[in-house]
Amino acid sequence: MPSLDRSRFVYSLAGEWIASEWTVGAMKSALRRMTIDQPFRAPRLAERVHSTFAAQPHFNQLVAFLRTDAGLARALARADVPMRRSTRSPALRRPTMGEPPLRLAGITLPKLVTETALAEWFGIGTQKLRWRADPAGRNRKHAPGPMRTYRYRWIPRRNGPPRLLEIPKAVLKQMQRKILSEILNLVPVHQAVHGFRAGRSIVTNAQIHCGKPTVLRFDLIDFFPSISSARVFRIFRTLGYPTGVAQLLMGLCTTRLPADAWDARPGARDGSDFLARQRLVGRHLPQGAPTSPALANLAAARLDRRLAGLAAAAGATYTRYADDLTFSGGTELARSYKRFETHVAVIAHEEGFALNHRKSRMMRAGVRQHVAGVVVNILPNITRSEFDRMNAILTNCVRRGPQSQNRNQLADFRAHLAGKVAHIASIHPARGGKLRSLFQQISWASEGGNS
Repeated sequence: MPSLDRSRFVYSLAGEWIASEWTVGAMKSALRRMTIDQPFRAPRLAERVHSTFAAQPHFNQLVAFLRTDAGLARALARADVPMRRSTRSPALRRPTMGEPPLRLAGITLPKLVTETALAEWFGIGTQKLRWRADPAGRNRKHAPGPMRTYRYRWIPRRNGPPRLLEIPKAVLKQMQRKILSEILNLVPVHQAVHGFRAGRSIVTNAQIHCGKPTVLRFDLIDFFPSISSARVFRIFRTLGYPTGVAQLLMGLCTTRLPADAWDARPGARDGSDFLARQRLVGRHLPQGAPTSPALANLAAARLDRRLAGLAAAAGATYTRYADDLTFSGGTELARSYKRFETHVAVIAHEEGFALNHRKSRMMRAGVRQHVAGVVVNILPNITRSEFDRMNAILTNCVRRGPQSQNRNQLADFRAHLAGKVAHIASIHPARGGKLRSLFQQISWASEGGNS
């Protein structure tokens, strides 16, 4: 086997194992799935890897081990192993072409057949259009300042890596909102989608799973950054736009992270963030752009179709809210949980995504079942602790003033509290009414009305 094929095999195998459950049996099954006609024998390879890494390692650590494993090297030297095209690392996999086109009967999209027509649609010149679309990816090389089209902010998380917000500047954001309102919002998405969709919310997502004996919840890793520019380009081509126009629309909706913005990432530099960096330095959907949620829903259309089919075959119901995948059904779904999780992971991997197995949950009726922060055991509800915490904050605001509770020094603490109350009221109107009554008793005079 040529050395290039060996390298490809190592990367593909590492991707399959990262996407699968971290057990010897699942790892052997993933290795069998990679080969087509002839079995590939690498004696005790899965056992060696599993004994070396008690917990699932990061992608680059696994690749480094496989490259130096003598047993795998001998197996590759004596066999030319044919592999399935879909077996690639989630971060490196190219999207396949030829997906079924979206049905757009009865929908009229703007006719943008040339670069000039696109520039006129935005009301700007072609030179400014190309600068903001940045097809060559030069903007990331500019020094921090007015020349950049995005601002970057890292948000620390208690139990995970920091989250990156990539926020487009005013002019680019206005152009993205036009694309969203006049193109993307007109395109239908799968009926299982409840996130970033008119008439749908976390409440409608939760209602479908209320009162079910078994609820399964899965989480996708780096949902927005996992969607590459190639997928976004294909969406606009599927909508009927010529190649040049689709490239510019893709450029307006994607970005690449500058090196200095990555260097500002909080946390240790131990190589564990290799995959995250690979996704962000490549052209991807930015979390923070108005167009990203709608494009993500369209990019995940085939994932939704396949998972809905899997759920139907298991007698279950499937919904997706952003990166949260939820299945609910009878007690038989609980008995087949591990096998079902493996199927979900394989489908996600083949569609260019990856499951975060640490967040996978199987919840029976006897425990608190929660979906996207909403309790679904009987009716949509919030947790008692969340209600008590909000009730205490509002009560202290009434007694001691709102500034006593604004511990994070938020610029608009009043709007922050109002949003929290509205969120709870949308899930549980009775509890929300009690909190709204307390909120109305707060005196904001000493806070300037918005602190």
